[in-house]
Amino acid sequence: MHNADVIRVLAEMADLLDIEGGNPFRIRAFRNAIELLENFPVDLGQYLKEGHVLEELQGIGKGLARDIREILETGDCGAHRELLKKYPASLLSLLLVPGLGPKKVRKLFDELGVESLDPLEEACRSHKVRALAGFGAVTEEKILKGLLHAKTTAGRFLLSEADDVARALVSHLRKVKGAERIETAGSLRRRKETVGDIDVLAAGGAALAPRVMDALVRYPRVEEVLARGDTKSSVRLRGGMQVDLRFLKPSEFGAAWQYFTGSKEHNVALRQRAKQRGLKLSEYGIFRDRDEKRVAGATEEEVYEALDLVWIPPEFRENRGEILEAEKGKIPALVELADLRGDLHTHTVETDGSATIEEMAEAAQKRGLEYLAITDHSKAVTVARGMDERRLLRQIEAVRRAQEKFEKIRLLAGVEVDILKDGSLDLRDDALARCDFVVASVHFALSMGESEMTKRIVKAMRSPHVDALGHPTGRLIKGRGGYAVNLRALIEAAVETETFLELNAYPMRLDLGDAALREAKAAGAGVVLSTDSHDTSDLENARYGVDTARRGWLTKHDIVNTLAWRDFCKALGARKKKSTPGGM
Repeated sequence: MHNADVIRVLAEMADLLDIEGGNPFRIRAFRNAIELLENFPVDLGQYLKEGHVLEELQGIGKGLARDIREILETGDCGAHRELLKKYPASLLSLLLVPGLGPKKVRKLFDELGVESLDPLEEACRSHKVRALAGFGAVTEEKILKGLLHAKTTAGRFLLSEADDVARALVSHLRKVKGAERIETAGSLRRRKETVGDIDVLAAGGAALAPRVMDALVRYPRVEEVLARGDTKSSVRLRGGMQVDLRFLKPSEFGAAWQYFTGSKEHNVALRQRAKQRGLKLSEYGIFRDRDEKRVAGATEEEVYEALDLVWIPPEFRENRGEILEAEKGKIPALVELADLRGDLHTHTVETDGSATIEEMAEAAQKRGLEYLAITDHSKAVTVARGMDERRLLRQIEAVRRAQEKFEKIRLLAGVEVDILKDGSLDLRDDALARCDFVVASVHFALSMGESEMTKRIVKAMRSPHVDALGHPTGRLIKGRGGYAVNLRALIEAAVETETFLELNAYPMRLDLGDAALREAKAAGAGVVLSTDSHDTSDLENARYGVDTARRGWLTKHDIVNTLAWRDFCKALGARKKKSTPGGM
């Protein structure tokens, strides 16, 4: 069992306890344990083998430690099984519907017998939901609208989750003697924000095929073997993720890799292009129509070349104009993780982070960053122990003192200030003026109408102290769809006020998304790619932000914090001079 398996069971228990109306302190203990394990640097099983005990970890009591040990040993625990006797696991899918919290889910289950999304939709359309106390017609309509979001995310996994699973699996398969190529394909390779299943391709000599298939079905995390064949096998892993493995000849690998990477729309366009050239394109290669002679297939590059195209990066393959650009040979050099020089949105123990300023700076420095902004929450975010003006000024001084300990990284003293309902900021101007970098974000009153919300945010962006708009749409992938806002108006305001738009790399946000990033790029808005880190390990999430940036066609020239420190200072200084009467 791996840490991810423990996290999955604990998360289900926490959600089911929440639906049951269980002890809030117990539920909080589960949530804290999940957060701890998500950032835990070693495998729990190995940790215990080394003689450690779970109870020595902060927030892990005897009962929780007992459950975790049982999960590690058996894949489940008695407390989880007892909850599933009362409530079906499918009930958790209702929590994906925006506006449906645990109490309402329990009411739907108790009074209407609703256990999953389809029965919920039926209950709404037959107007049974509006008859429940505490719901009404308006809530029923909101649920119907939210069901589309829930259905598109149910059964899918965050990119970060799928990535972790795939990395471990591919590493396992590559240990098979004689394996020439083991690669992922599908939406995971295109780096979509959610992934339905994992496609893996293997290539090598014929004798290798059965060994690779055996390695898959015997993988320790396999819960069920769905199919076992000579060249294709499918399994379901613990946690519900399906893996499809295909074995190919080396001469076919490039064509298959292109085909199974997709997307469907991209592939349809390529097949049409092949037909126009008297060619036939399939997962086995490109063949001439007249004599069935193979003309390409071993590599993706030769497949695209046979179609008179330059190679198209996987993140581009959505049939959104990339084929025309490839025909012109104008595919841009997309941003790379190594291009990032700074991170402009991080938290510490001063509010809801788990690391000190010095620990965050040390971790960022080890990652090769040149600068780091410390941006803890303002006072409106009470659940995160947000800072008032006095604490902010004290935090600024703490950042200044911490800078004295570091020579290779520059620390910016900042804040993530809340945008209040009327568009004003949560802290006074005189305190914000002392900051090096200010991120303004919306964290509450998310149900405002589009016009009202847009005015609220644009007003905040007009503040001379706001440098960046944090997670601009407020979405949580597999959580909520985001608040109603006119994104085009935000982008226009960003250009006008020279406020940077954030690409928040936290895996549940990835906000702005790829389509919005393309729109921002076209309009000339500046983008900052930040991790919103609450722990040193969260800094690694920058790679998921880069994935999203690449899907949005961004180069390093489109992202402000790819600039070296001195150039970044010039860019930030120029913005502040234009925004602030009389200069900085």
